[in-house]
Amino acid sequence: MPSATLLGQSVLSGIVIGSLYGLLGLGLSLSWGMLRQVNLAHFALAFLGGYLTFQLSGRLDPFVALAFIAPLFFLAGMALHWFLTRFSVTLLNTLLVTFGLTSMIEAAIQWIWTADFHRMESAYAGVRWRLGPLFLALPDLLTVLFALGLSLALWAVLRYTDLGRALRASTEDAAMAAAFGVNERLLGYLVSGLAAAFAAVAGLCLALNHTLAPAQIYAWMGVVFAAVMMGGLGRALGPLVAGVVIGVSEALTMAVTAPTWAPLVSFSLLIGLLLFRPAKF
Repeated sequence: MPSATLLGQSVLSGIVIGSLYGLLGLGLSLSWGMLRQVNLAHFALAFLGGYLTFQLSGRLDPFVALAFIAPLFFLAGMALHWFLTRFSVTLLNTLLVTFGLTSMIEAAIQWIWTADFHRMESAYAGVRWRLGPLFLALPDLLTVLFALGLSLALWAVLRYTDLGRALRASTEDAAMAAAFGVNERLLGYLVSGLAAAFAAVAGLCLALNHTLAPAQIYAWMGVVFAAVMMGGLGRALGPLVAGVVIGVSEALTMAVTAPTWAPLVSFSLLIGLLLFRPAKF
């Protein structure tokens, strides 16, 4: 059996990686649950955001770079929503169209930055704290804070504001919401733009914590999809909670058994949820 220190560090690492799962899943959950768009390009946008942060880090602080990247991604999300609605792309076809867009973004990344691995050097990477026998790095803490802060902020907006009520009403019954004056078209652009901006934030966290490579875009899809499905479509806190559960489970599995068993955890949890709570979906 592993030591208590190893188990504790594994739990801490699982919370960090699970927070990143939740952050990546937040935009996907929004577009899927509220717009009925399965936007696979969300993962490619996150990695593109990571690469842009990496590219600008030589001249700008990563968070200053995010202040430029996030608005651009917001506009890109609005443009994608315009395209999908302009041509009345169905739910299944959004999966196909955005997968093609993902391949295009991956090819562009390889063309500009090559297929080699890249690691962003920043002053934040060297900052870490000792919590008893455990260690916590500043980029890890920032990832958790970003995921928790954005999820709570979105939850509060959806629950307590008129904008959130309009979004929920439009999702449940668009025709009835429109009859009461809700501008479904404008809300669609807003949600799509926010989802893309969240991808920019996730890209920053990816660049701070992980080595970047274009092929890794597809490696994150499966586990984040599982977190979104487990957390519930269109929910703000669901992907974060499910992501942390998956992240901790994977980390403990790697500590107790072997790393090769970790990928089985997320889908085993998802299959179990589908079997015992099918009405949730």
